[in-house]
Order: sequence, then structure tokens, then C-alpha cells
Amino acid sequence: MRKRGGIPDSYLGDYPVLLAEVSETGRLPRRAELDASREVGERAAEAGHGLRELVGLYLSETRRLWGTLPGVARSATAAERARTGDALLAAVEAVVAALGEGHERAQRLVVRQEEAERREFVDDLLYGRSDLGRLAERAQRFGLRLARAHVVAVAAGTEKYDDVHPAVRRIERELVARFGERDVLLASKEGRLVCIAASAERAVLDAFARLAENPGPGYPPARRVAIGRGHSGPSGVVRSYEEALTALDVADRLDLEGVRLNASELLVFPVLLRDRAAMADLVRSVLGPLTQARGGAKPLLDTLAMCSAAGYVNAEAARRLGVSVRTLTYRLARIRTLTGYDPGDGLQRYTLETAAMGARLLGWPDKPL
Repeated sequence: MRKRGGIPDSYLGDYPVLLAEVSETGRLPRRAELDASREVGERAAEAGHGLRELVGLYLSETRRLWGTLPGVARSATAAERARTGDALLAAVEAVVAALGEGHERAQRLVVRQEEAERREFVDDLLYGRSDLGRLAERAQRFGLRLARAHVVAVAAGTEKYDDVHPAVRRIERELVARFGERDVLLASKEGRLVCIAASAERAVLDAFARLAENPGPGYPPARRVAIGRGHSGPSGVVRSYEEALTALDVADRLDLEGVRLNASELLVFPVLLRDRAAMADLVRSVLGPLTQARGGAKPLLDTLAMCSAAGYVNAEAARRLGVSVRTLTYRLARIRTLTGYDPGDGLQRYTLETAAMGARLLGWPDKPL
């Protein structure tokens, strides 16, 4: 079987016959002939032949046959040759367009299949739902070597992320342009953007966080970016992912400042929540009396949180709360009177702060304990 440019002549099908008939009659290709050309385009794409190779084969055949085509050979005048040439070029144009349609259709099907497989792999990886050996084999297709330690970073935006979101495409382009095919995988998951990278590729994770925080003009920035800790193996990816999600959840509950969060800096909060019953009992016992205050417990809880954030510098805490120092002093006195705990005493202040954090994590007093 003869090949031209790496593609067999068998892909030409009945194209030489079509050219011969068009040169004689001037007709356009029929629907069945164009459908056959679309199928040829699909077969070529499935076999790994590029569209440029395929079109080159057809143009090469057109050039080879041109002078021998019946209609061209019998053209006696320049006008007849022009009419025949126009008809042939129109047929070539229609056939090439049909080849392109078929080739693109096959490529779209492949892309959709790969995207479906990629989504399935990401789900299995992040939820640990597959055999570890099989998961490691599949990971290599997507550029991950699961024997290494990996870190998962998760970005939450003001808009939900998906695979075709403009910000996602931009971040992916920038990461590929800067780092190439390193041990990294980017995917959207439940409206968030997830970046999985080897622990050694810290520059990739930093770049991902910076791009998510500031993707550029016209792209919505991430509201928060949480980075889990590095862990080894497929189960390590799951653990790092869960740490990043927990960091996002804690930051939202506590209304923490800043966009970028490191799970390693928030480890105390999962510990506090590990025994929810004990935490609820602490909140109820220590802060429950604050509900007796005029206006309820919330203003006094906010006062505790702001004093802690301001390092118990009353002037700064009052400024952040938007109240006078006198009002702040009154609130601290009410907290001491109602709870029996003095914010000015180190140990008692720690108990109040821990209970206040637990209250915010549990949603109290808006939610009953």
C-alpha cells in the first residue's frame, strides 16, 4: 500500500472517480459522497493521522490527476478550462471541508472521552475509591507519580469553577507554560479548583495560589486558597485534600482574614472539633450565661474575638469594633460578671477564647448546641 506523507493512499477512496466525473459534468459532490468523506476524516483521526496530512494527501492527488482528467483534457478553449477548473476547485473545497468536519468530530469525541476518564480518575483519587495499584497505574496517564508525597491546594471562588471556566483555562495555560508537564494535575471539583502537585514542586503550588488569587484583568479572583500538608501515596492525596477542605470550612466559620490558608497553621481547629460533644459542653458551660445580656450573646462574642485579634490592646480592639474604649471596657466587665471568667487573667482568657472559637465553629448562638 502506497503512502504519501505518512498516510496511505487507501484514505482517498473514490476521490479520483469523483474528480473525473466533476471534470466532465461540472456537478458538485453529492451528499453521500460528502458523508463518505466525513467518515474518512473520522477514520484518519482515530488512526492518529493529522488533518494537515490528510488534506495534503488529497491536494497531492488532485495535482497528480489534474492534467489527465477527462474534462480538463478535452477543454478546447480558455473559457472551457476555466469553467472546468472552477467546478473542480469547488468539489475539492467541499471534500476538504467534509474531511475536516469528520476529523474534528472524531477529535471532539476523543476529548470528551478523555475528559470523562479524567473526571472519573480525579473522583477516585480524591475520595480513595479505587484499588491503590490500579489507581497508581492510571495516575501515570495524567502525569502523577503517586509513590511520591503530594500536596493538594484548593481554591474557592466567588463563582463556581468548572473545567471550561475562563479563570480555570487561564490558570492551566500559565502553569503549563511555566512548568510544562511536571508532576501536577489541575481539575475542578464541586465548584472548586483543585491542584495536586508533588511536595517537592513547591514553586508550582505557590504559582497556583498566586494565579488563583490574581488571575488577571477580567478574571474573577479566588475568595480563598487552602493548601494541605504533604503526604505520601494515594491515601496521602486524599488526606491532603481533606485538610485543604477543612481549612476552607474553618476559615469561613471563623471569618478569618487573608486569602491564602495553610492547613498546617490551622491544625488546632480539627482537634477542637474532634469531640463536638465536649466542645458544645464547653461553650454551653462557659458562654451560655452571655445569652442573659441585653442584645444577646453575639455582641459579647464579637468583643472577645476582636480583643484576641488585636492582642488585647483595647484602643485597637475598640477601633475594629467601631465602638468607644469605654463601651469596650463595659463589655469586658459584663463578660467577667456573667461568665465568672476574667479576660485579664491569662488562664481564664484562654478558656474564654477557646470557648469563643468553639462557638463560632459550631455556629452558636445562631444554632442551638
